[in-house]
Amino acid sequence: MRADRLLSLLLLLQNRGRMTAPELAAELEVSVRTVYRDVEALGASGVPVLADRGPAGGYRLADGYRTRLTGLTDVQAGSLFLAGAPGPARELGLGAELAAAQLKLQAALPAALAERARTIQDRFHLDAPAWFRDADPVPHLARIAQAVWDQRVLHTHYRRWGGEVHRALHPLGLVLKGGIWYLVARAVDSADSTESAEAVESVDSVRTYRVSRFLAVDTAADAFERPAGFELAAYWGESTRRLDAVLHQQTADLRLSPRGQRLLPMRFGAAGVRALEAAGPADAEGWVRIRLPVESEAVAVGDLLRLGTDAEVLGPPELRSALAGTVAALAARYR
Repeated sequence: MRADRLLSLLLLLQNRGRMTAPELAAELEVSVRTVYRDVEALGASGVPVLADRGPAGGYRLADGYRTRLTGLTDVQAGSLFLAGAPGPARELGLGAELAAAQLKLQAALPAALAERARTIQDRFHLDAPAWFRDADPVPHLARIAQAVWDQRVLHTHYRRWGGEVHRALHPLGLVLKGGIWYLVARAVDSADSTESAEAVESVDSVRTYRVSRFLAVDTAADAFERPAGFELAAYWGESTRRLDAVLHQQTADLRLSPRGQRLLPMRFGAAGVRALEAAGPADAEGWVRIRLPVESEAVAVGDLLRLGTDAEVLGPPELRSALAGTVAALAARYR
């Protein structure tokens, strides 16, 4: 571990130039005293580390010195695919590996390309979670990720809408969607065929599980074989299309004010955007008619109320009646 840390320290000085001991300690997640000892060890091994004193001082490498000792480990190389998502990389237990891999990659690049990479990192940032929502707690994510990588059976305790279940799973892949982690896995015991918004079963018993709902996870010693021809991206695309068909089983006819037209994409996402694109012509007051896919009546009432007085439900009659009843009950309560 110390050899890895010494290499990281060397690459930090090579890539960033002069750095103080506290700055190095923060990057390496060690004490300042450890940095002092590591600098001495680098100097003893022949690396020309210079110490500049004064307010603008710090450690730096002698002019012209560069190391090419930058070989990536397997884990570090794999972590580079998460370079645009440092938060998820940390959740997967790869934060330190990603940082080390990026340092090594920068050291191996020609000076102009390395500077461009640093500029991109300074000016572009990916923040995966949605606004105004705390990230799911995922204490078992790193263990699940390791089981996915090693193709090891997982014995799990899972909380779903209908209660809790113990199940052995073959973990096939992890997906980060809107800041939420999902596990795609084959259930070893597929006797339970309950479908829900969090676990939609396909014909071959591959399902989707929300990682934050795992209450306990144990990795078994035995391995499993991945299904022949299984592709994670293809499964996820088909799964989301199937879930959308399950959820959106009816269509609401609406009138929307100009303000309601601005609110619709924020409240209903892609479905709202598509509905507006197919909207009819605006009337004299700027209102338009649209057809919007909605979920069950109870869910649709709550969703449509978020548009307030900027929307009017024209049909179906049952949905209009349910919305009117809810509005009347609210009026009575606040009268």
